[in-house]
Amino acid sequence: MYIQQLIEKLGKDKISQNKTVLMQHSKDESIHSAVEPDVVCFPESAGDVAEILKIACANFVPVTPFGAGSGLEGQAIPIQKGIVMNFERMNKIIEFSPEDMRVTVQAGVTRLQLNRLVNEYGLMFSVDPGADAMIGGMVATNASGTTAVRYGVMRDQLLDLEVVLADGTVIRTGSKARKSSSGYHLTGLFTGSEGTLGIITEVTLKLHRIPEYNMMARCTFDSLDDCAKAAQTILQAGIPVLRMELIDAVSISMINHHSGESFPVKHSLFFEFAGSKRAVEEEVARASELMHDLNCENWIAANDPIKMNEIWKARKDLNYAIAHQQEICEIGGDVCVPISRTRELVSFARTRMDQSGLKGAIWGHVGDGNFHTSVMYNPNVDGECETAEQTSDAIVLKAIEVGGTCTGEHGVGLGKMKFQEAEHGAALEVMKRTKHMYDPKGILNPGKLFIH
Repeated sequence: MYIQQLIEKLGKDKISQNKTVLMQHSKDESIHSAVEPDVVCFPESAGDVAEILKIACANFVPVTPFGAGSGLEGQAIPIQKGIVMNFERMNKIIEFSPEDMRVTVQAGVTRLQLNRLVNEYGLMFSVDPGADAMIGGMVATNASGTTAVRYGVMRDQLLDLEVVLADGTVIRTGSKARKSSSGYHLTGLFTGSEGTLGIITEVTLKLHRIPEYNMMARCTFDSLDDCAKAAQTILQAGIPVLRMELIDAVSISMINHHSGESFPVKHSLFFEFAGSKRAVEEEVARASELMHDLNCENWIAANDPIKMNEIWKARKDLNYAIAHQQEICEIGGDVCVPISRTRELVSFARTRMDQSGLKGAIWGHVGDGNFHTSVMYNPNVDGECETAEQTSDAIVLKAIEVGGTCTGEHGVGLGKMKFQEAEHGAALEVMKRTKHMYDPKGILNPGKLFIH
């Protein structure tokens, strides 16, 4: 009955029950099992989203938002079926103010689409999760990436959101001003809520100036502990890196195989420096001095834009390098810990992986304490999957134990729900009450974030 109501309100061209379309919206890039929805809607405005939610609310039908499908924790899987809402048609730039370094976009605009526009004005949208994700999805998961050490995460870029609540009410959470002391910080509340409190339809973002000059550098170390220590040394020296990535030898080997690079197969640090030419050259010289004091090898610095892009693309393709291994599955994590504990956690992760007897990789944005792990296993070998899960869980619990979090940027979705009580304690009950207040019928992306 409700599907006919959707057709009557939105028109047949915005509704699909095609088997192929349902299958395409049954999963994201995570390891979690696919679930086909009953129907997929393609809204083109906040008004369309409001109509969908009014019908869903009246009929107690689950609604799951779907962006680019690039999530890694199952947020977009409609585990209770119902309606999936795809935002690909909500891809308009609403307002662009170069002089205010501000832009307002619909939720379906992708980060590359946005940067193609604003780059022409010497501006950039700074958050770079690797995938060409939709802006709405990036807000919903509080996305991050390699540049977070300089510019911060998605939450730091937001001025205002347009959100449609479960009953179809449309609200705005902020303003166009750079700061405000007025009222509750609703923008922050909806950021990272993964579509469980409301559906984000429009986003107003801060933009940044494109740096005048960039250089990158890389070096290697014999031990992973020395590599992590070197990263911490850069931060303590106050060098304002744009990017700083730790990539262990296992990961380097897979990058070489997948991307055709020939990096030394050792534990490595990759840097990017940005600013005025003089300042960047001084920062690179200082970083070189510090790294050589710590006995680094294979130090290389360059400012060839083409080569820099190739190297960073190879780094970003690491997830796909892991995924494309034959007869191998992985259980991944993305913990984030206080910077002072990063070295300890990286070493702990390496030890647990080695003890498991399974192949494991470590890499990540160590400049802000965030690093990724991948424990690989053969699904055809009894016990390997369980061992991989136990190893990954031990790393996450250790991160929480030292004051960190189970996820720095991927979000909770389905994969990290089991860690929410350990991380949040009594605050988890407050989150559940908040969920009930905004979504009393429990129709918004049900079964995500925490176990009800």
